[in-house]
Amino acid sequence: MTTQDPVRTSTDVRPDNRLAFMDQAFYAGHRASGQQEVMQVAWLYDRAIDLDGLRRFHETMSRSLWGRLIERPPLPFARYRWVAELRPAPIHIAATPRPRAELGDWFDERARVPVDPELGPAWHIGVLPLTDGSTAITGVISHYILDGLGSVVEVAKAIMGFARDHGYPPPRSRTTMRALVQDAGQTARDTPEVARALVAAAKEARRRQNDDARKATKPAAVRHGEERQVTVPGVWILIDSETWDARAKALGGASNTLATGLAAKLGERLGRRHRDGSVKMQIIVSDRTEDDTRAVAVSFARASIDPAHVTTDLGPARSAIKEALNTLRDTPDEASPLLPLTPFTPRRTWKQLMDWAMDDPDQPAVISNFGDVGSAVTCPDGTQCQSAWARGTNQYITEERLERTGGQLQVLFGRLPTVSKISMSIQAYQPGGVTTKTALRELVESTLAEFNLSGEID
Repeated sequence: MTTQDPVRTSTDVRPDNRLAFMDQAFYAGHRASGQQEVMQVAWLYDRAIDLDGLRRFHETMSRSLWGRLIERPPLPFARYRWVAELRPAPIHIAATPRPRAELGDWFDERARVPVDPELGPAWHIGVLPLTDGSTAITGVISHYILDGLGSVVEVAKAIMGFARDHGYPPPRSRTTMRALVQDAGQTARDTPEVARALVAAAKEARRRQNDDARKATKPAAVRHGEERQVTVPGVWILIDSETWDARAKALGGASNTLATGLAAKLGERLGRRHRDGSVKMQIIVSDRTEDDTRAVAVSFARASIDPAHVTTDLGPARSAIKEALNTLRDTPDEASPLLPLTPFTPRRTWKQLMDWAMDDPDQPAVISNFGDVGSAVTCPDGTQCQSAWARGTNQYITEERLERTGGQLQVLFGRLPTVSKISMSIQAYQPGGVTTKTALRELVESTLAEFNLSGEID
């Protein structure tokens, strides 16, 4: 279900501001398991920025889909609702310039600054002057407010000056009694849909009783004790787009195939290769449509890539990706019939479901393509920046969780045509192996060299 933008009438009736079932499930499941996912966008200028222009951008973003919060209802099994965020965080400008070598560290620091999708602020923007005269900007948004491609779209609209009132009411604008009556009535009207979901859930439960794959491949238990929070190492990369495209063509692939091949080779070197020789890839596919206000509008395609030959021939990888996308298109979504049960799912069950999902025996590497990112996204102060990146990351993740799930590998990439660069962010953690940014940087540099590629790495 997609919550639509408002159409004002003479009676000024507000639109349905309930979260889509998937948005509520995504947030409730992550909250139960202690996850705090954020999206981060970053820009780099080779000079001082126009602060007045950035303030205009900040003000416009406050009226975008970033400018909303999640409000939980007083009725435990009712739908969550979107409300307006009335007090966004002000722009934070670092008081002391830092060397360019510390840019990636500053991005990490800003990604850890708390956001709260319920109480706010749900997003923030920071500015860092660098000692070489350049300036960095980064924006961080709770993933439960909006996903990556949705954020790219909203940033583009803000830079172009398109402010839109989505009609969300202020927080706690409903009295408790009114909320109880409205939500109880809506729940009663949803009863037939919930009944169908219960039938689908019973069928799915019987199927999973016969699924012993995860039990057989569950990682060995890790040491007990206090959970230690860690930062997953990440690097930011710029690669000349002409060189990138020429290499992709020489290997018999396209840009997205080369990026997937690179991710597969990284997965191999991070110990993620399976007995059949493949590295499993989870390809994020956007389902976002025009005027789509969902927080999460994606599907996932699963591909098996053999990393043995990706540095010399991308043909098999291209075929595997095509097959995965066709399978996604032709296979019904097994979760959709169950989504009406979202409001009735208790916190304990959400935690169990998230633990089950995280214990995925495939240990897939995640890859996402933002596509061509033009000047509509790369002018946060109103003028063209020299570099831009994006990534998703977790504000709270423990060493125990990373060890239990076998680590992490995420690759996000896009094209910056205005500066002829491929922009890429890579996050990875290998228990007992790659656990620091220095180690990840060395791994990325040597893996790029296997493809006869190099880049600027922060």
